[in-house]
Amino acid sequence: MTDTIPEDEGRPYWLPDWLYQVLKWVALVVLPALAVFVSAAGPSLGLPHVDVIVTTLNALGLLVAACIGASQAKAASGK
Repeated sequence: MTDTIPEDEGRPYWLPDWLYQVLKWVALVVLPALAVFVSAAGPSLGLPHVDVIVTTLNALGLLVAACIGASQAKAASGK
C-alpha cells in the first residue's frame, strides 16, 4: 500500500493520495456531522441507543484520523 506523491519528493505514503483525501474528508466533515445529527435528531426520531451510536461514530472518526495521521507521519519521517 505504498504510493508516492511527486511533489513530496517520492516519500512513501501508506495510503494513495485519492484515498487519503477521501478519508480526510470523512474524518473531518462527514463523521462529526453525522454524530451531531444523530445526537440532535435521534431522540426525536425514536432512535434507540443514541449515545452508543454517537460514541461509535466519534470513535470511528478518531480511528480514521489516526490512520491518515500515521500515513502523513511516515511520509514526513522519510522512512
